[in-house]
Order: sequence, then C-alpha cells, then structure tokens
Amino acid sequence: MRKILTLIAGTFMAGTLFAGGLVTNTNQSASWVRMPARNASLETDAAYYNPAGLMALENGFHFSLSNQSIWQTRTITSTYPYLNDRVDGVRTYEGTVTAPLFPSVYAVYKMDKFAFSLGFMPIGGGGGATYEDGLPSFEVSQSDLVPALARAFGATAYRMDVFFEGSSTFLGYQGAISYKVADWISIAAGARYVTAKNTYSGYLKSVQVNTASGWLPASAIMTGIAAQAEAGGDELQPYIATAGNYTAAQLVALGMMSTTTRDELYAGLTSLGITNVTALTLAQSQAAFYGAEQVYTNKSTLLADQTAEAEQKGSGFAPFFNINITPTENLNISIKYEMATKLELENNTTTDLKTGFVNENPSQPITKFPDGAKIRNDMPAMLALGVQYKLPKLSLAAGANYYFDKDADYGHTFDATLRNSTDWPVAYTNEDIIDQNGLSFQAAAEYSITDKILVSAGYAWANKGVKEDYQSDLTFANATNTLGFGGAYKINDKFKVNLGAAYTMYQKDTNIVGHFLGNVPVTSWETYTKDTFMVGVGLDLNF
Repeated sequence: MRKILTLIAGTFMAGTLFAGGLVTNTNQSASWVRMPARNASLETDAAYYNPAGLMALENGFHFSLSNQSIWQTRTITSTYPYLNDRVDGVRTYEGTVTAPLFPSVYAVYKMDKFAFSLGFMPIGGGGGATYEDGLPSFEVSQSDLVPALARAFGATAYRMDVFFEGSSTFLGYQGAISYKVADWISIAAGARYVTAKNTYSGYLKSVQVNTASGWLPASAIMTGIAAQAEAGGDELQPYIATAGNYTAAQLVALGMMSTTTRDELYAGLTSLGITNVTALTLAQSQAAFYGAEQVYTNKSTLLADQTAEAEQKGSGFAPFFNINITPTENLNISIKYEMATKLELENNTTTDLKTGFVNENPSQPITKFPDGAKIRNDMPAMLALGVQYKLPKLSLAAGANYYFDKDADYGHTFDATLRNSTDWPVAYTNEDIIDQNGLSFQAAAEYSITDKILVSAGYAWANKGVKEDYQSDLTFANATNTLGFGGAYKINDKFKVNLGAAYTMYQKDTNIVGHFLGNVPVTSWETYTKDTFMVGVGLDLNF
C-alpha cells in the first residue's frame, strides 16, 4: 500500500488548518466555534480579537482556556491518462486531517483604566494530512514509464512505495496593553512573536514497471538504456578521428560504412528519442549518445530508492493596534490592524529527495530541501472590523477580515521538474499567484435562555483570492462557507464553559495541469475540495 503523510502548512501545504486567510488562523477560541463573529468581543478572548475591548471586563484576573479538535477530508481528482486506478478517466485521491489539539490560552489583568494581556495560540498551520493512495504530483512522472517503455519493453503497469510525513507548528506568543481613554473609547497596542518549525521525513522507493519479462525496477531499466547509449557512442569512436565531421550517409557513399551499420546507428539514436538523425555527423551522433547516457543515468538516480530528513525553522515579530468604540450602551465597534510578520525559514537537511538535475549535470541536483537554503513564508498584515449590538436577551455580531496578501512574500515556488516542462517558470511572484487580497465576512447571534444558559450560532464566508497558478494538489486554497453553533453554561460568576461545533464547506476549484511526456505536451484537469468539522471546548475564569 502506498501511503503519503504530508502537512497542511509549510513548504508543501502552506495555509491555514481551518479559518482565516491563506496562512492565518482566526479560529482562536471555543467561543469562536459556537459564534464565529468575535472581532468585537468584550470577553476574555478579546485578548486576541479585540484587546481594547478588555476594558469592559471587571477589575481583576481573567483567563480563557480553549481547545479545538479538528477533522478534515481533502479530495483531489486528476484526469491524467496514465495514472493507476482511474474510473471513467478520473483518478481520485482522498486525504484525512486530524488535529486533536489546537489550544488557545489568554490571561488578562484589568486594573481601572489599564488592562495587561498575554496570549498563546497556533496562529498558522497545524495538523497533518494522510493520503493512503498518494497524490498526482508524486505519481505522474512514474506513470509516464508505462507509455514510454511500452514499445521497447512491453510495459503495461507501474507501482511504487511512497511515504512522506511532516509536522508544522506556527506558534504565536503575544502581549498587549489596553487603555480606557474615555467611557466610550479604548485603545490597545501589542506585539506577537511567531516561531515556525516544519519537519519532513519520508521516502520514495520500489518504483517498478511490469514488462514482458515481469516486474522490473525502473532504475535498472534506465541503467540498461544508459549502458546501451554509452555503447552506441563507444562504437563510433573509431570513426571520430578521421571521419567525425561526416554523416553516416556520406560514409556509406564513400564506402567507409556499411548500410547495416548506418541503419543500426539511426535505429539506436531514434530509440533514444533523438530526432533528425540522418543530418547528424558522427561526432554529433556520438555526443547525442553520450548525452542520452547521462540523461538515463540521471533518470535511474531519480527512480532509485530515496529518503528525506529535513527541518525548517524561523521566527518573526509583528506589532498590532486596536481601537474599541462604544457610541451607545448597546453598540460596540472594534477596529484592529496587525502588521505583517516576516518569516524566513532555513533548511537543515540530513538527506534529500532529488527531483532533477540542472542541465543534466549530476553534480548539480535539484532537491526538495536544499541544505541551508532560506525560504520566505510571511504572515500578511490584517485589518479586522467588528460590531456587536446587545438587546436584553439577544446579542448580534458581525465582522470582516481583510488580508494584505499581495504585500506578503509567501515564497511560493513552482518546481518545473514536477511537470517536466521548460515552459513553466521556476518561481512565481505574488503577482503570478495572488489575484486579490483575501477577505472574509462573519455574522452571528447569541441568545440567553436563562441567566446561566445561552445558545449561539453564526456563519462565516471567506474568499482566499488566489489565481489558478497557486492551486496544486499540495497547496490549494478554496473559498469557504462555515456554520457554527453551540452554547455556554455559566456555572457561577467565576466560571463559564463554552461548547461549540462548526462545519466548513469548501467550494470546488479546478486547475489545468501541464506536463510533457518526452517532447509531447499532455494536459489534464485536477479538482480540489475539502470539508472540515471541528469541536471546541473552553473554560473562562474570572477572579
């Protein structure tokens, strides 16, 4: 059984685990799960959503402890014609994500006109995705072995064993000071320190092709072809010194080469995919043979067993500012701006997966995690707006988040070797992958059944704003619709329990994937979608 375990954030699967922008989690309390419109919160989780709103708390200590358990299903389809297990021309890959621990912790000390708050949360990433049957990008090149070797070796099928696992942790540690300017206005300023760590471990091995002789290692087949190419070049050596600048046809006309040797030369070059063989001089033919020998030696290396052990680490810092306005007793308005967090992650690689070679030079491999290489994985600036209106038993809330994705550097690179096409750029800039800045809207309501029991529900919509070139089986961001519901139970004046559940539906997105089978372009369609269910449990304490 093939198995790939990869991650949701970081180099391969940059993004959020559940809610927010491309790389920013905003589901930062159990109260958010049951009421996903918290930007104007006046409770303890305002330490994250609305620090200036903490001035609404009573004097003393306040704590909020939350955990969310998250389950996600990811579905990817591909129409690439040579993949295994296609049904009606489509191969389906399903993955599952489980994140049992997603904690958020806040502590506040309110003293008259001042409040001091601390917070800890997984501000980005989290979780791991398990694909029992692989992914298209891990299989397309291997599936090409069947049509490429069908004529010469009678290839009918391929198989391989792939395992890849990763962990991603983007933790936020923040502190803020809030000040009550007047009864109707409060301000806050603070900063968040983010530590990022991604780890990768995995292998690609046992790539085999079912030929007329049975199952054979693909690397051995490539080695055999390389040996034949080298032999073809060696056989021309006797001609090079005196007749290297002549074509085979010219040598036949001069009586220096038999037609049988000429035809064998042409057949050998053609079998290696070399075109216009009749126009080549013998020196050019020899160079073509030796060039093919290097190409197939490199292919053998790429198809041999490989392992990866790598770690990426980095950290960044971002200030944030907030104002809370209460124009009337029942109406509350919040505006918060977070500056961008510049994150540069450095690779510490023990072993790496080779994906190709620069100009087929074996001393210049292209790898997934070049040791010492640094990549950017910023968190964008964010503007958050919130409003809350309270009636005797009913509270209404709404909000919006705007993410300045166009100004962030996500280090989103495209590995051209995955599609084997020189037409694809090696790296994308933000202009290539970001269509518009990210945006989300939220609305929710909370109703007090009794003094101790309340229920709540809400809806959130988010558009990630990415272009088609951003989407791939490893990294995709879809527009979302989230429904959350739940309630709270006030044990007494000091303790309140929050319980909620939420379900997120992701709109299906489609991308055209370009690939070259030899020199022949082959296009296919991939679709990407996922759905998420989560449960949040929290405890608010006031002393």
